[in-house]
Amino acid sequence: MTALPNDGGVHALLTACRIVSTDPQERARAAVDRSGYVPGSIPDGVVYAESVDDVVQALRLATRHRVSIVPRGAGTGLAGGSSATAGTVVLDVSRMNRILSIDPVEQQAVVQPGVLNADVNAAASQHGLFYAPDPASTAICSIGGNVATNAGGMWCAKYGVTRESVLSLQVVLADGRILKTGRNTIKGVSGYDLNALLIGSEGTLGVVVEATLRLRPKPLHTATVAAYFADAPAAAQAASAIVEARIQPAILEFIDGATLAAVDAMMGTDHSSRGNAFLLAQTDGYGALLEQRVLVEAITPFATSVEQTDDDARAAELVAARRNAIPALQRLGRVSIGDIGVPRNRLAEAVEGLAEISKRTGVKIFVIAHAADGNLHPMVVVGQDESITEGPAKAALGEMFRLARRLGGTLTGEHGIGLLKQEWLEEEVGGLSLDLQHKIKAVFDPLGILNPGKGI
Repeated sequence: MTALPNDGGVHALLTACRIVSTDPQERARAAVDRSGYVPGSIPDGVVYAESVDDVVQALRLATRHRVSIVPRGAGTGLAGGSSATAGTVVLDVSRMNRILSIDPVEQQAVVQPGVLNADVNAAASQHGLFYAPDPASTAICSIGGNVATNAGGMWCAKYGVTRESVLSLQVVLADGRILKTGRNTIKGVSGYDLNALLIGSEGTLGVVVEATLRLRPKPLHTATVAAYFADAPAAAQAASAIVEARIQPAILEFIDGATLAAVDAMMGTDHSSRGNAFLLAQTDGYGALLEQRVLVEAITPFATSVEQTDDDARAAELVAARRNAIPALQRLGRVSIGDIGVPRNRLAEAVEGLAEISKRTGVKIFVIAHAADGNLHPMVVVGQDESITEGPAKAALGEMFRLARRLGGTLTGEHGIGLLKQEWLEEEVGGLSLDLQHKIKAVFDPLGILNPGKGI
């Protein structure tokens, strides 16, 4: 560890905590997430928590010495929510990575915040269960971060987002007190729902140190459809046709042609040779094959080709195309991943609107989407030395949000506000709502030391 900072409060905190670092390289790593945003400075230090007591001690000291704390899990956030600058200390909980228990009868898992999403599913799978929130980054994102942003993923259209799968939380407040929210029963309405409030609060109200997760029975049957289209609007129309057919697919994912080509270049696949847009759909349960048949009938008028399979290995190959979309684009430059949501019947309009924004601004925009719930991820790709927080890229992000609002949608479906989207938040929620949210923040964190400048 290099020399401690001269600031009295930070020095006192880092001296008293058990595992800390002021090494410039570690501080620089802790300064960024996967949003593409690069802060102008780095945090003053990093505290590594390995237990609840470590978190309690750090926050008690932070309150005593008025030190700003940036909670951090796996660092996979996409809105700058865990980015950190000078004057702050990062509280890293990634080492709190144990699955504490799994109850296969009650279908619950109790986990620490640093446990990776994929590891929960691997453990649950041994009991014939699964954890439904399934971000594309499942292999590298942590449960604490999923809770902080109310993450969704590919299965959320049928099984819900994180909020629907977290029964209770243990959270350390800014002053070091431990708050327990929720309950271990499926139903319960005693008092205000603080559990739901904390999920999606982006580390601004408290630091999650334990979560009780709802698991679900693993479907015995899964049927997969890969459909290719002449263009992106046709694929979006097909997605709307699935919704109109009253089918509830477990997965319905959209990839535009440019992204498909990037995936092919990285993986050595040939998806883009079959069309300029792609829909991946999965139905599950005892009626999987019947639903697959109805789904195929709904999309066939729009598609150039359709592949059906109930082979798990082939299905995994097709799903890999969607999971690798973002890594494929990251090979092309710095990526800023948008997160707008629109009503499902306006998906085609959103896709066409994004193409128009790209053409008008000259900014490269690639599009993937959770098509079953209208959550689009328009991704701006710029050069490694170009900024995503100013200039044409920033202007394009603003136009994406205004497009979503015109279509009756939202600024963010699952990535959160973080640091990058704050200037548009009041336009969506209104001044009264934002004022009430600031007052709620002040109740939980009166000194404003938790993840300052993020979320609201």
